[in-house]
Amino acid sequence: MANGTHILEVWGDLACFTRPEMKVERFSYPVITPSAARGIFDAIYWDGKRDGGAIRPYFHWQVTRIEVLEMPRYIALRRNEVKGRVPGTATLNKWMDGKQPEPLRADGDDETAGRTQRQTMALKNVRYRLTAKIVPKPGNDRGKLNACFQRRARTGKCFQQPYFGCREFPAFFEYIEDPTTTSATPVPLDQHLGFMLYDVFDLRREVVRDNDEPFITLFDAWVRGGVLEVPYFDTETVKKPGRA
Repeated sequence: MANGTHILEVWGDLACFTRPEMKVERFSYPVITPSAARGIFDAIYWDGKRDGGAIRPYFHWQVTRIEVLEMPRYIALRRNEVKGRVPGTATLNKWMDGKQPEPLRADGDDETAGRTQRQTMALKNVRYRLTAKIVPKPGNDRGKLNACFQRRARTGKCFQQPYFGCREFPAFFEYIEDPTTTSATPVPLDQHLGFMLYDVFDLRREVVRDNDEPFITLFDAWVRGGVLEVPYFDTETVKKPGRA
């Protein structure tokens, strides 16, 4: 860990970082998005306190750099997806309190049930080197948070399996103590990706409520020499709702 930053090398057989402009069919960006990268760090270590219908996070992850270690390669898949959606938080809380849960049926006659076959343009054999740092909320100890993540990542611990965009595409990781000792180098890729999804949450929030609306942010992404430099969330480079 140098200057409070952490580096993970992550890899997997399949990945799909769906472009939001695709309404039905999934079509992946050629490179992992900052939100998907943040999700991998979150899966290893995230901490906060629940207060009724809200969560007070102790920190958020700021992804700063994404290195592409394998050239992007697409694979076409057809998958069966369930039409219905998981109920909202209020219903889930009632189930947790003992109310009999209602099954999400894979087969049925109405338009909200049953399965549908959809096309997916996914990535195969992906590998990235991700750099991120902890940004603590007021009143939290940065050193303690960094030490907790480092201890977990070194031993391969995670509280849920990290994944590449879809839960059926697991991601495997290794904590990199010294990036100069790794043999993997970024691929010779130079590409303008256009506006890429940055995140769907307002990372600055000190209180996250169950009924908060999605906070969609975008940024103009360039891959140069196989490296995607990610701007800080608070900068003008990241386009936020209500901002031209």
